[in-house]
Amino acid sequence: MCADKKNQEDLFGLESGGKPESRFRPLAERARPVSIDEMFGQEHLIGAEGPLRKFIAQGRLPSMIFWGPPGSGKTTLAEICAHSLDFRFDSLTAVDAGVKDVRRALDLAASAQRMENRQTLLFIDEIHRFNKAQQDSLLHAIEQGVVVLIGATTENPSFEVNAALMSRMQVYILDPLQDKDIEAVVRRALANDPSVAPLRIVIDDWDFLLHFAGGDARKALNAVEAALSMTETSKLPVHISRSLLESALQKKIPVYDKKGESHYDIISAFIKSLRGSDPDASLFWLARMLEGGEDPKFIARRMVIFASEDVGNADPYAVTLAVSVFHAVEVIGLPEARINLAQGVTYLAGCPKSNASYRAIHEAQRYAAEHQDVSVPMHLRNAPTKFMKNAGYGKGYKYPHDYPEHFIREKYMPEGFDPVFYRPTDEGREKRIRERLEKLWKGRY
Repeated sequence: MCADKKNQEDLFGLESGGKPESRFRPLAERARPVSIDEMFGQEHLIGAEGPLRKFIAQGRLPSMIFWGPPGSGKTTLAEICAHSLDFRFDSLTAVDAGVKDVRRALDLAASAQRMENRQTLLFIDEIHRFNKAQQDSLLHAIEQGVVVLIGATTENPSFEVNAALMSRMQVYILDPLQDKDIEAVVRRALANDPSVAPLRIVIDDWDFLLHFAGGDARKALNAVEAALSMTETSKLPVHISRSLLESALQKKIPVYDKKGESHYDIISAFIKSLRGSDPDASLFWLARMLEGGEDPKFIARRMVIFASEDVGNADPYAVTLAVSVFHAVEVIGLPEARINLAQGVTYLAGCPKSNASYRAIHEAQRYAAEHQDVSVPMHLRNAPTKFMKNAGYGKGYKYPHDYPEHFIREKYMPEGFDPVFYRPTDEGREKRIRERLEKLWKGRY
């Protein structure tokens, strides 16, 4: 190589072949594991009994969809599968690839199979962004074994990938990495990467970094690299402090311990704001929890409970909406699910309130605990056999639908018992319930 060309490659950080030198690639790329044993997390897929480990051990690989959040290892797993089985690896990003790009990739795969007798693993990132025509263009190649396809998606594939393609692929769910996995990834990168290992980097505030990462290993490594670019590296070891991370990321992460006192304080403030019919305060505490990394399903579960405990029959639709929000959070996930949560929060805060059902079941349980031995009156008992009917089971029972307004004054409590547990309020729709019960059971309410 002539001196001028070598100098030019040094200037632009190029190795022969046009690839950037390792030191110019992001730390997150340099730190990618190259074997399944180097990966952290996803034990259900790569552990001793995991399907991916077994596929690699057996030397075969089906077409698959990896469904999981950013930074959970979808791309890394695809590359490891190709490397472990000596497959040719090709990749496309659905954001900017069209049908022509797909066909070109399939033609190259067919050529490699024919000329080199080598299988191709085609990795398509964000496959959910492909339209139907683009997805359909992959079907024949999968059926004929031209490629093994691995698609990566952050969206539920049953909604975003067409049925024909789904039927030809296995779907594997990747979980967000746990904090211990993120920490292990970062520690290994700092210890093994030739560019940063000599700096003996010390992370002073792991909680901040892990919170910022939110289960995304790439975010954690990028954050460390950003902070490192802003600090003096002549004095060893190099410390990366919370203030340095905040400065590099331009983000202050709230103090929020998901297992500590602030967790319980903020959820308490959230529920009390809903109960107090203050949608703005409710949204504030919701936002605090979301910004603090609270599990959105935990919030949604509490909203379902609240809908019956504090709204009740004042607005029976509230529990339906709350359950719908919970299911939406399960299916959609963050960040979009924050919109579903906000809709539920504003409705629950704004609708009329009644805790009559909540109080009623507490009173009924206490009363029942004190009268466990009381027998069911004969007219209320079931009589499934002739013997029981002859013994008087069900005798004298009056069927309400046979009477005007589908009601007849009847004794449904044991003899000598006449407690009142449910005391409907005059709020919302519960007022109509109260008016009807007062008319039917004169003197009780």
